[in-house]
Amino acid sequence: MRRIGGCGSCRQASLRVGRGVNPVATFRGRVLAPGEASGSALRLDEPLSLWGGMDPVTGRLIDAHHPQHGALLTRRVLIMGAARGSSSSSSVLAEAVRAGTAPAAILLGEPELILAVGAAVADELYGLRVPIVVLRSEDLTQIADGAAVTIGEGGGLVRAVRASSEATNTP
Repeated sequence: MRRIGGCGSCRQASLRVGRGVNPVATFRGRVLAPGEASGSALRLDEPLSLWGGMDPVTGRLIDAHHPQHGALLTRRVLIMGAARGSSSSSSVLAEAVRAGTAPAAILLGEPELILAVGAAVADELYGLRVPIVVLRSEDLTQIADGAAVTIGEGGGLVRAVRASSEATNTP
């Protein structure tokens, strides 16, 4: 049986600005579902429930009232301050993993165990992982939409290239 919850501390490891055009931000987060992934960031303007909000066949955001209606979630690193709850979101995530239309990873500002259950089920049934990591809200805001994001070390290390212009060095 795999433990859901991982490292337990949400602390920023470091933030540094790379040479040239692309600043690089590196964060440590709380792992809800382990794994490694990379993809282009998709920042959602509002919370999303995958149940009724994502089509697991196409990978599209189908909630007609969501500002990013129609966005493709497939292979993107989904960034949400919080999820909008339905216990059925876990089954939608697991089905999207099976269909090959799931996000590459999910970064959250608040823990959402329903999504972690969906990731755990997909890992158990299909041997495919979708890392889910909780970062501090201020860390999430430093990852720009479209940034190249890599989740490593089993999910505990998040690195974003082209972090937002508000990203600054911290001691």
